[in-house]
Amino acid sequence: MEAAATTGVASVVLTSDTAPTKVHGKDVSVFYGEKQALFDVNLEIEANRVTSLIGPSGCGKSTFLRCLNRMNDTISICRVTGDILLDETNIYDREIDVVELRARVGMVFQKPNPFPKSIYENVAYGPKIHGMSHGKSDLDEIVHSSLRRAGLWNEVKDRLNEPGTGLSGGQQQRLCIARAIATKPEVLLMDEPCSALDPIATAVIEELIDELRENFTIVIVTHSMQQAARVSQKTAFFHLGKLIEEGKTEDIFTNPKNKQTQDYITGRIG
Repeated sequence: MEAAATTGVASVVLTSDTAPTKVHGKDVSVFYGEKQALFDVNLEIEANRVTSLIGPSGCGKSTFLRCLNRMNDTISICRVTGDILLDETNIYDREIDVVELRARVGMVFQKPNPFPKSIYENVAYGPKIHGMSHGKSDLDEIVHSSLRRAGLWNEVKDRLNEPGTGLSGGQQQRLCIARAIATKPEVLLMDEPCSALDPIATAVIEELIDELRENFTIVIVTHSMQQAARVSQKTAFFHLGKLIEEGKTEDIFTNPKNKQTQDYITGRIG
């Protein structure tokens, strides 16, 4: 059963039920050379929920997000310690195929970044390289289904062969979401997916996020506390590389246990 609670920040969705853990970060620390960016983060991410990571710029929330699909591997001086379990598998185990991992844990970036290809080829790219389709009809179904799930099908169905870069900013971001979900990931990471969008496009993406959580576990980094309150069921507050507090979104925004959390939410720090 869900009900709305009103706070000084925004309307928060209350959820009384619990969900199994999908991703579990245990004592996760990140180092860039000699500099430590994350300190012993322990966080459980629940299945088919939206978890928001909030905090000031440079607090470590995007760094933690990038740990969840090993994007930090692309930075030569970066070192990650601790364990991150996807279901019961440690994604930092040496036997893990990182390409396969990133098919299971998709990512949508801050700025829309469609490939310089057609709308169709943008969505078809992942399923092709992962061998997920058996012929053109299979691929068509994946592309069409992903565009529908991303709320974009009706706007582009008659121009699938046109460049994805020709779409508006909000449409490009939904195309990137369609591209991310085309490989049928279990987890979808979103790094400030609305920061480059206008309020109308942002509202469309937020509504989409709420629909997508029926099929995906979603982790979103956002600078907007209003957005975190609107879209997430769980919120984690980071500050200076440390996880300060995490819990149900309504509790974090209406009754935080930690003074630093309260100071951030009320605007005393930021």
